[in-house]
Amino acid sequence: MINSPDPTNLTDIRNLDLVATVRSGRVLVAGAGVSGRGAIAMLKDIGCPEVVVVDDSALGALVAADFSVRHVTTADARDELADAVAIVTSPGWRPTSPLFDAAAEAGVPVFGDVALAFAGDCAQLWGPKRTWLVVTGTNGKTTTTSMLAAMLGEQGAAVGNIGVALYDALTAEPRIEVLAAELSSFQLHWAPNIRPDAGVLLNLAEDHIDWHGSYENYGLDKTRALRGAVAIYGADDADVVEHVEKMLKNDELGNSVVGFTDGPPEAHQVGVRDGMIVDRAFGGGDAADDDSEPGIVIAPVAGISPPGRAGVLDAVAATAMARSIGTSPEQIAAALETFEVRAHRGQIVHKTNNVVWIDDSKATNPHAADAALSGHERVVWIVGGQLKGAEISPLVAKHAHRLQAAVVLGVDRQLVSDALSRIAPAVPVVVIDDTDKVDAMAKVCMAASEYANPGDVVLLAPAAASLDMYSGMAERGDLFAQWAQKVTSTDG
Repeated sequence: MINSPDPTNLTDIRNLDLVATVRSGRVLVAGAGVSGRGAIAMLKDIGCPEVVVVDDSALGALVAADFSVRHVTTADARDELADAVAIVTSPGWRPTSPLFDAAAEAGVPVFGDVALAFAGDCAQLWGPKRTWLVVTGTNGKTTTTSMLAAMLGEQGAAVGNIGVALYDALTAEPRIEVLAAELSSFQLHWAPNIRPDAGVLLNLAEDHIDWHGSYENYGLDKTRALRGAVAIYGADDADVVEHVEKMLKNDELGNSVVGFTDGPPEAHQVGVRDGMIVDRAFGGGDAADDDSEPGIVIAPVAGISPPGRAGVLDAVAATAMARSIGTSPEQIAAALETFEVRAHRGQIVHKTNNVVWIDDSKATNPHAADAALSGHERVVWIVGGQLKGAEISPLVAKHAHRLQAAVVLGVDRQLVSDALSRIAPAVPVVVIDDTDKVDAMAKVCMAASEYANPGDVVLLAPAAASLDMYSGMAERGDLFAQWAQKVTSTDG
């Protein structure tokens, strides 16, 4: 057994040579999904002498056979710890998992596939080290990462939760020079060693508290994206700013700290002025501190996909990330001009009679719905599903002035309807009691079409999860798009 840092304190892993560690003996891989397969492939490349897959599903045995390694259940995994030097965990495994408690007692460090990939790339195991650009936040990660990848062109690609799997990205031919990595709070929790060339924290709202134990812990894990050379943060998000200020006070940030905003940028910010994205952080050197310095004009915000404030903020964040590695204004502008948001993230799915139908089914919590609603003046709001204990009243109060009507569905429809009636009694509310997913969405869209007038937006931003009625947010959004067209087909 090698001498390892105390695994109960993940910060110790920052100083552990992960490559040398996994080369020194048996490594357990917790989980046999996509992350687990990638971890096994990386370990074999690095030269780990023995890999053991830990998984209780039938998939575990199949994956172990594919890689010619051993497979054990979680119950039997404790017997493997005596001669283990590390556990590489898939991100979904909770820190409180009994296997990890046993690992702590045995002095076996636990880290994730992202930590292993970063360490291996820094050690130049797959050629010269790549540029790591990390994107995280409660909402908007996928859109921002996709925009950033478009701005990078052929030199980069979206990796991590979207796009190319990490191991595939590190071994791709032709070589991927810049990794635009969308990372979740789970992945960042298990990667305390990560120091990206630039990282952005878009926003923060309560999410995954059961996994992290508290909102504070959730936020701290997210801030790991900011511990590299360039830290970019949402300057309009109070909780993000609070974390950044604490990190600055504790000297936990790099030399370059940049805010992004949808308002006029101050020095060391990227923002929006007179309808244009403007860089006052990466273009002017000392001139960026001069209040008279106009900054570098990048691109118009008109026409950005997805429409509305959330889309603009994502575009500004992606611009700041791209500018941090010297991407030209022309390349950024060209990417934004042609970028189309991925499905269910504010995508325009139908237009008729000057009414725009927008699918933001990915808005599965009030924070995401807030961003979606903020971008439009007149909204027929489709809302409801599984609130999971979230409080929706503040969201209703904030946006009551823009609601032309609300159509409510899902298991928690009564809670939503009651909040609307209490806080916004002048807003017409239609409650759909049907629990058949197809029939319910048909009735939702029919009701919305009856209230929508020219200039309105019919917005699916449920502020709730979808699994009460649908297989996921994608199916909910797909049915919305289908019925939006069907119920208005006679309108021409």
